[in-house]
Amino acid sequence: MNDTKRSRARRNGSGLITRRTALQGMGAAGLLAASPGMVRYAQAQTSEPLKIGFQVHRTGIGAAYGRWYERVTNAAVAQINANGGIAGRQVQIIAEDDGTDPKRGAEVVEKFATQHNVDLAFGTLFSHVVMGSAPRAGELKLPYYVVSEGYHVSSGALNRYTFQPGITDVRSQVSSMAPWVAGNLGKKVTMIFPDYAFGHDHRDYFSAAMKAQGGEIVELIPIPPTETSYTKYFPKIPSSTEVLYHVMVGPGVLTFVKELGEFYGGNRPEIFGFIDSLEAVPLDSPGLEFLEGTYFWEGYPRYVQEDQTPYDKFYREQVGVNDEGASTSDPKDISTYSHMFGCWETLYIIKQAIEASGYKGKDDTAALIEATEAITDIPWDNEHPQGDKVFNGKMHQVFGHQNISQVTDTRLVRVHRTSIEDGMYENDTDYTKMSL
Repeated sequence: MNDTKRSRARRNGSGLITRRTALQGMGAAGLLAASPGMVRYAQAQTSEPLKIGFQVHRTGIGAAYGRWYERVTNAAVAQINANGGIAGRQVQIIAEDDGTDPKRGAEVVEKFATQHNVDLAFGTLFSHVVMGSAPRAGELKLPYYVVSEGYHVSSGALNRYTFQPGITDVRSQVSSMAPWVAGNLGKKVTMIFPDYAFGHDHRDYFSAAMKAQGGEIVELIPIPPTETSYTKYFPKIPSSTEVLYHVMVGPGVLTFVKELGEFYGGNRPEIFGFIDSLEAVPLDSPGLEFLEGTYFWEGYPRYVQEDQTPYDKFYREQVGVNDEGASTSDPKDISTYSHMFGCWETLYIIKQAIEASGYKGKDDTAALIEATEAITDIPWDNEHPQGDKVFNGKMHQVFGHQNISQVTDTRLVRVHRTSIEDGMYENDTDYTKMSL
């Protein structure tokens, strides 16, 4: 491990735990080393498939994300199974639609545990669904790997069975980008955000991060998540606004951006948005011309950049996404590229933890939880194409790089990539102290 990697590693107990030592020290005898990042068992521990419950937003406001989450999940599982599965076992995905609804989400978790008898569950995106589902997963002692972005996991609000190991959280994202926004766009900010947990995380943590940079939040404008027209909210934006910060999700996002352009015309403040406002939306859609020159956060750049890695090329090929971030079979079908990679990467974290723990079945659930908590350094490779990361086993949260892109000729061109350290923070969360 080089000095940079070593400086980022976290200590667990008295020893330095890394990706490699976790695999070696958690009952991994009998493992055969293959190519980097791939570990195989000499023999399959059981011929039974490993059953993973996939909680997917097929309907409701998260449907556009859910469709791509499912596509990525299927591509990752196909790749994993073609290369020997997990610990010699083929992976079986059992998908259930939660309707992007928290009550239904809890019912899906119950169904996974009591009817489908899955080994673990994963996939949830929308934060209010995570908050409605995770408590039931904890009660059922069902390992629950979410692919969301809310601060709910690392805040300590959930339980030891819930992890977010494949995608960063909002607090980390906004903390890492606020210095760039304050230094390049302006310090008087109006925020427009969805009025539920995900939006509240943006409100709270971007506000704090901007204040730390000497900035000021001049207005907060919450929007109901089911809203379909936004014009009535725009007059609330103060004339003193230097930067308009927007993050919207759901089926009304294109309407939101178009109406924002109609409101401002050619006279607008600097605009910094989260790509959530345009996920699955073509940038060359009529009415979006005013976005030229504005900025977006991207978890993973939609468009191929000049410095494309072989890992991104491999990932796009497997998932079926072209250089513009659209489906290779339909260029009008735009992916949710900044989020869906979390499914791919989370499945490989699950693979790593299962193989490190020697997991054979439900009796080994505690070992699986502890093996996940032992992960620290995550390399940049085909299994983690978005970038290298550091996992904090106490918080159950991963930390990684963020990207700021500018709309240039109807493409998103990255202008800044944060470091992992830019988004790191400390709190008192320590799930490892909870009993199993």
